[in-house]
Amino acid sequence: MSRRSAEPCRAGDDSGSAVVDFVLIGALTTFLFAGVLQLALALHVRATLVDCAAEGARYGALADRDPEQGAQRTRDLIGMALSPAFAQDVSAASTTVDGLPVVRVEVTAALPVLGLLGPAGALTVDGHALAEAP
Repeated sequence: MSRRSAEPCRAGDDSGSAVVDFVLIGALTTFLFAGVLQLALALHVRATLVDCAAEGARYGALADRDPEQGAQRTRDLIGMALSPAFAQDVSAASTTVDGLPVVRVEVTAALPVLGLLGPAGALTVDGHALAEAP
């Protein structure tokens, strides 16, 4: 039997602490990376929905189109860019802002909290466009 293994551990002995340090730092880094990745995904979904709503409003504001066609265009764009699940609640209406006719498209979708899953109706974005005269 070797002399080292027969002696009790001394107070200053650091053997085995590198593994514990690696696991603790690795877990912290993994959670931090996952949080940043999830934030980036949520911002991407929001920016995509805003862009799709604005494009749908512009399409619905054309002289030979109506707001419902703009809402359908928004649904199609969201379905191609993200998923049709995000296009469940899309509405469009003609309104007046400062005396000017405007088409407004509103999208209400789930805010992605865990991957692309999240609470329904937590994110509402809209797009506006000045309606063209026929």
